[in-house]
Amino acid sequence: MSSSEQDEIEKSSAPLIEHLVELRSRLMWSIGGFFIAFLVCFFFAKQLFNLLVVPFKWAVDWAGLADHKVELIYTAPQEFFFTQIKLAMFGGLVIAFPLIATQIYKFIAPGLYRNERAAFFPFLIASPILFLMGAALVYFFFTPMVMWFFLAMQQTGPDAEVQISLLPKVSEYLSLIMTLIFSFGLVFQLPVVTTLMARVGLLTSQGLAEKRKWAIVIAFVVAAVLTPPDPVSQIGLALPTILLYEISIWTARMIERKRDAEKLAAEAASSEQKAT
Repeated sequence: MSSSEQDEIEKSSAPLIEHLVELRSRLMWSIGGFFIAFLVCFFFAKQLFNLLVVPFKWAVDWAGLADHKVELIYTAPQEFFFTQIKLAMFGGLVIAFPLIATQIYKFIAPGLYRNERAAFFPFLIASPILFLMGAALVYFFFTPMVMWFFLAMQQTGPDAEVQISLLPKVSEYLSLIMTLIFSFGLVFQLPVVTTLMARVGLLTSQGLAEKRKWAIVIAFVVAAVLTPPDPVSQIGLALPTILLYEISIWTARMIERKRDAEKLAAEAASSEQKAT
């Protein structure tokens, strides 16, 4: 190997080391933020779990069981402890997500052009907002609806030959809530993903509109996979997915109109320069 080739390798290794150092710094900030959020959530884990039980209480009221005591159980000594850890990890990830997303953006931003940074930044803000909208829909509407559906299957009262009551385990109830929140939060990212793909030219509004029938079928299939095996939650996830798909078509069409307008303006400016 010649000396000139060795010099080129040594020059190229310096930026790589700088990138690795910066990546290490971003990872430490992200992990540190998650760890602090995890500790805070674990300290308030019981209060957070009681907050998640509120939709269950609403479902009891909807079912006309005002005298029914909301009760959850755990059948293993360590079950509630690990449930609190799981809840703290999930809450810590949600709380630390803005910090993690900011660190990711700061790491990749130097490699983007100014117009690319300006185009990417709004989606960085829209993504957590849409996730919170999906989580709010789960908390205030779909969880009470799903629990009401399950409560309606009970066999209680003096006329029932066999008394069958709903006594959810704390771990299973938390898994249900987390599954619904994750499913709806993920689905609510559909406009962000499709808009980004339309901006870079990977998708078109016409192509999305032509595949609408397939999108409806896929929405129900995904809802059947991600949600519990009851028709209420499956339809409840599929319908917002279809609505978000229609919003994605509209946003892709708006991006295309803006792109065409900018292209026409650039062509008009270039023709004026040629004329002068």
